[in-house]
Amino acid sequence: MTASSAPSAHDRAVKRARLLAILDERDAESLVLSSHGALAWYLDGARTHTSLMGDPVLQVRVDREGDAVSAFSNEAARLLAEELPSGIEVSTVPWFGALGDGFAGSAGATVERSLVESDIAAELRAARASLLPAELARYRALCVDAAESMTDALSAASPGQSERALAASVGAGLLERGADPIVLMVSGPARAGFRHPLPGDEPVGSRAMVVACARRHGMIANITRWVSFGAPAASPGSGDRAEAERRILEVEAAYLDATTAGATLASAFEAGCAAYGQAGFAADEWRNHHQGGAAGYNGRDPRATSETRDAIQLNQAFAWNPSAPGVKVEDTVLLGPSGIESLTVDPRWPTVQHAGRARPAELRL
Repeated sequence: MTASSAPSAHDRAVKRARLLAILDERDAESLVLSSHGALAWYLDGARTHTSLMGDPVLQVRVDREGDAVSAFSNEAARLLAEELPSGIEVSTVPWFGALGDGFAGSAGATVERSLVESDIAAELRAARASLLPAELARYRALCVDAAESMTDALSAASPGQSERALAASVGAGLLERGADPIVLMVSGPARAGFRHPLPGDEPVGSRAMVVACARRHGMIANITRWVSFGAPAASPGSGDRAEAERRILEVEAAYLDATTAGATLASAFEAGCAAYGQAGFAADEWRNHHQGGAAGYNGRDPRATSETRDAIQLNQAFAWNPSAPGVKVEDTVLLGPSGIESLTVDPRWPTVQHAGRARPAELRL
């Protein structure tokens, strides 16, 4: 465990105080954290999985006396040695048992008025929204590594390379940097109409979109990049490609400009959706793909809709991803004291200036 990945006593104390405030508001005595996002956040970056597809291998109960961890017996030694902050009480259950049973012998286990995550989903999102110093440092490093992995892989891409091979190159770069590639997507021209193109055997061809979501210390960086070979062509359904790229940046700018402290995710979502028609796309283009939302310990935390009333906070991360046929833009950004800051940045990647921000351009080889 490096210094940058070690749990922070300061951050953990703030997180515990935020959860105790929820207990006070709900007149409850304890709450149980059971999802990857909540656990990794509260345990300050602990890996809570073995299989990327599996449920967490531990749970945490938070009460006024302290924190207790229940873990499967075949995982406990590794968790104690490599993942968990010091000083947490750990109980074990057999691999075939129920994690909740591990709290039965712990102090405070019989307290009534206990909450589960589904009781306080919105409050938990709000508690983890504003990133603290140590976790923000980890997130910055992850986002840079994700951007660098994209640059390395796409700079070496070729038209004859298969989509799977290009995805493997991006994934290898992430794994070498200690991040799990939980999403990898690639589409060449033949599959450009798919918004979530899982990589196939087709060649990359003249132009490709590559998407990666990388997880490390429980946090997830989201990034989309484009690479092309030869002269630009038209974007399907969007006219001239360069003009379409400029117009999708207009939509993104509307999302970013509306991402301000105190506003709601719903208001930012609605501002971005309205920009499609203003930028010359079909006014209902936003219906063809989700538009992103808050980021951090889940891919979207949460995905924004017109019903998402979560308040936007300072030092909160976001990943908006407006798209139209043949064009898409996506970076992980932070709403900091000076406004929007892109986190998935590699100075080697070409950029254009738009609305006062450096935005990723298409890499042309």
